[in-house]
Amino acid sequence: MSTAIFPEDEASLSAAISDAAGPLQILGGGTRRIGRIPGGRKLSTARLKGIVLYEPGALTLVAKTGTPVADIEKVLIAENQRLAFEPMDHRILLGTQGTPTLGGVMAANVSGPRRIQVGAARDFALGVSFVDGSGQLLKNGGRVMKNVTGYDLVKLMAGSWGTLGVLSEVALKVLPVSETQATLKIHVSSWAQAVACMSAALGTPFDVSGAATLQEADGALGVIIRVEGFEASIRYRMTELKTHLAKFGEIEEILSPWSEVKDLPSWAPLDTVWKVSVRPTDALRVIATMHEFQKDFGFKCQLDWGGGLLWLGLDAEQLGDLPACVQLHNALQGTVAQLGGHATLIKSGILREQNIFHFQPLSRAIEIVTQTLRGKFDPRGILNLGRMS
Repeated sequence: MSTAIFPEDEASLSAAISDAAGPLQILGGGTRRIGRIPGGRKLSTARLKGIVLYEPGALTLVAKTGTPVADIEKVLIAENQRLAFEPMDHRILLGTQGTPTLGGVMAANVSGPRRIQVGAARDFALGVSFVDGSGQLLKNGGRVMKNVTGYDLVKLMAGSWGTLGVLSEVALKVLPVSETQATLKIHVSSWAQAVACMSAALGTPFDVSGAATLQEADGALGVIIRVEGFEASIRYRMTELKTHLAKFGEIEEILSPWSEVKDLPSWAPLDTVWKVSVRPTDALRVIATMHEFQKDFGFKCQLDWGGGLLWLGLDAEQLGDLPACVQLHNALQGTVAQLGGHATLIKSGILREQNIFHFQPLSRAIEIVTQTLRGKFDPRGILNLGRMS
């Protein structure tokens, strides 16, 4: 077996790709092993690390893509700043080792609960440097917020999972840390009521920064609503939200549960987990599909982004047999396709080796665009071959 490649600068990264005689498996910290694991020689960006530029006054940071997310957060917190899109750490859920890196976050467009307020990871990328499949180093965008030249290409690389190029450097917008935050929990009786409650909260002028659900072991369902800012503003908004949301059920203030919402640590024992993204108003359609196929076994569910993000999971007792799981997976992706969303198989022991689409199958029109882009950026077809297909 060929040894892994660890470039230490952009020149050696470019040479490694241009000299490659076959497929390359692109890795960052190795913590987000989602989708089909590509074959080929491993190429890791883990040694492309270091913060190149940080200007707290300009709210911008530039770092190499192998830089650990924890290192970036440590530097930011010293200036009372943060990555406002609060990227998920997949390690506990997926049972992976390694270190989450900036490159992995951007390549997978990893965004947390605050996305409903501030946007996704890709919305914070001001510029990128990357090496395409022919070994050419490309730079796009800029290092300051006023320079948005080529901004669409910056966004294109976010969420491409290393299939269009290998990121080497990212320029980011950062934001100040809020003075304080508070969370309300509203006890609701159904998923329909949960979606209605979150929609009502997000429809207020009180600048909600988190709207999700939490389900207790006994099945009790709660909606959690987060607000952030100055203490006086928090008190006022919490009082107003309690008034606006009282019709949905009993309300209480709770300690921050957002690490559970963001990283799903309690879901680690589950065998199979899907991540589904649809319009919040369509969340109930997805849940209905799960009910249809799992009426005898049950399933785990958590909503985030006001219902626009669904986490769905099955443990050993809920799995059923393999044909039933394959049928459920295909039905989920079929329902989500009709709704214009996407469903991704995040982890599964029972489905891992099956001949299924781990990522949402593309429509014919989008598939043509995707293949055209891959033909331009990776003409030899060597970067993470088959990962998203």
